Parts: sequence; structure tokens; C-alpha cells
Amino acid sequence: MANDNLARKIDDVYARLDAAIDATVKVNADRNDRESRFPRENLRALAEAGWTGVLNEPNFGGLGLSHLDFAEAAYRIGQADASTGLIYVMHVGAAQTINLFGNTDQKERWLKANNGGLLGTYSTSERATGGHWWYNLSEASRDGDDYRVNAEKSFTTSSGQADYYVVQTRTPGAKDQADIIFFIVDGKAEGIESRPWDALGVRANHSGAIRYSNVHVPQRDRLGAEGQGKEIIYDGVSPVYLIGLGAVWEGVARGALNAAIAHTTSFVHKDRNKSLSDYQAIRQELGAAKVLVETLRPWRNELAAKLDALWRAGKPQSEILIPLTEFKVHAAEVANKVAATALTVTGGYGYHRGPIERAYRDARAAIAMGPSNVIARDWIGKAVVGLPLELFYEGGE
Repeated sequence: MANDNLARKIDDVYARLDAAIDATVKVNADRNDRESRFPRENLRALAEAGWTGVLNEPNFGGLGLSHLDFAEAAYRIGQADASTGLIYVMHVGAAQTINLFGNTDQKERWLKANNGGLLGTYSTSERATGGHWWYNLSEASRDGDDYRVNAEKSFTTSSGQADYYVVQTRTPGAKDQADIIFFIVDGKAEGIESRPWDALGVRANHSGAIRYSNVHVPQRDRLGAEGQGKEIIYDGVSPVYLIGLGAVWEGVARGALNAAIAHTTSFVHKDRNKSLSDYQAIRQELGAAKVLVETLRPWRNELAAKLDALWRAGKPQSEILIPLTEFKVHAAEVANKVAATALTVTGGYGYHRGPIERAYRDARAAIAMGPSNVIARDWIGKAVVGLPLELFYEGGE
């Protein structure tokens, strides 16, 4: 009986997720893309459904669910809108980093506050180090027991829109580049300046540059201990981000494929009285795309289950950093290939502004998002041949 009640509760939670996606996320996707409009309504709908707190404990206003559920949500949102999916992943990732390394006071103020409706995000990468987002040149300074942050961050999703930013810099007086500190920075703090976002794809996620100019951060909003930042990057930021990122791109691939199938089965050439799907060449393209999409779900679920097992055991989730990176790379490439196929088989229809054309543009972001596929493949290659990653030190740790 208890298991039946739990199953009904989970079904109800997923029904709320699907209702929010169908009624709000899908409806707003094309308009937000055209106008480069931040999808505030979409996020509000997801928050009201409880899903922005998917990994948070119930006593902190969350659903208390698993990485399996988080990744499934990211996948479903990604089918409708990549921009909202990426904002969602960054938010849940920021919240989960607080779950793992924050204290009770921080969870009360940032996760539970406003009925769990505060929007968080990561603010990590710096233009000076390009795609090496883990490597910062900025260094926090001391202000009595508190801190001051001066940093130029690039590609901060929800820039200028988030209620709080999970920010990394070097520790004040850092002994070297791996001596990193994390802060939770209030989005309304004086000295934060965001810049406009105008890009090829994911045009609604406002992943613009952001400047922190002498921003005051109270000691109570230091996340973890001084110098603990490298551990937070490996075991807090990266795992949840990578599984979520891959799941969004899986959703983009599935959404593009479904749109292509819908068009090719419904559009009829009147001169031959045949639908596009009656042509063998079209079916072969769709079949190849379907095979690629189907490679992702089992892998996603396996990795998410491993993350849950490591979390329950209190073990570092970075134990599966390379497999998570492999999943991100493959999902990004599948999204690009399937979106291109969808554009090909739908011809002029797909080329017009709309879901297929948008998926094609959005999917390009998957290749570049850190770790970019170029950098990530080098990580994977080094692991294959037994070389260190060399993220912070030449020659490895």
C-alpha cells in the first residue's frame, strides 16, 4: 500500500511537470526565441509545479527526488524549449551545490525562501581563460570578516535575471590557481552589471557576460570553506550540470525528430498523392536519426542512477566525471545531427522560423558549452591513455 501511495504521488508530480510544459513552456518558446525574451513565466510555472526544487529536501521546500527525476525533467523541458531547459539545469545545479556544500542557514535563505521560487545559476567562466571555465584569474579580497568580489564572468546563464549566483574566484591571498573559493551572491547586490545577450541560438536564456565590481559578500554567504573550491567544482558543480546538460540536448534531439515525423507523415505531394514519409530516402534519414536518439536514454538513466548511489553513500560524485563528460559530448553531437536531419527532410517548411529551425540553431550551443566538445574529447582521450587531466597543474595533481 505504501508503495502504491508513493507511485501515485510521483505520477501526480510528473503530471504537474507535463502540465507546466504543455501550457506554458511550449506556448512561449517561439515568441521568447524571436524576442530574446527571458522565460520568466516558464520558470514560474515550473516552480509552482515544485520542479525547481526537485533535488531539495522537503524541509527546505523541495520535492526530495533523485537525479533520475531531475534528468528526466530536463529532458522533457528540452523537448519544448532548450533555453528554458538550460536555465532550469543551471538553477538546479546551483541549488544542488548549496545542498551539498551549504549550511542550514543558506538553505533556508536561498532554497526555501519565497516558497522555493528564487532563481539561481552558476557564474563561473571568465573570458580570460576561455573554455577553461574551472580556471579563474579573479581573486576575492577581504572586507573584515566579509569579502569583496571583482570579476569579469562570461556566459552566465540567467545573467541579470537570477536571484542569486553561485560564483567562484580564487581565495583571498590564494597560494596558487587551485586555491578557489565559492560564494552565493545576491542578485540584487550593488556592483553587479549584466550585458545584453544576442546570439544565434538559445536566445531566451540570457547567457550574457556579467561584471562584479567590488561586490560585498557577507561571510555567511561563503559556500563551503576557503580553499574548498576545487572540491566543489569536481563534486558539486560538474556532475549535476553534466547530466542535466546532456538531458536537455537529448530533449532537443527528440523534439526535432518528433517535429520531423509529424511533418513528413502529414504533408502530401498532390502530384503523386504521396506523403513525404512514403519516400524511402526520407524514411532512411528518419530511421538513422531515431537510432541516434535512442542511444541516449539508457545511458542517461544509468549515469543518473550512479549519481544517486554516490549521493546516498556520501561518496564524491566526480568518480564518474569522465563518463558524464562522454554523455555530454554524445548528446550534443546527436542533437546537432538529428536537428540537421529534421531540417533536411522537411525542406522549406523546416527552414522557416519555427520549432525545427530553432532546434537547429539551439543545438549549435551544445558543442560550445563548457566543457566544449573539443576540450571534452581531449579529457576523454587523456583518460583512455592514462594521462592526467591537467586542469590546474601541468603534469596533473
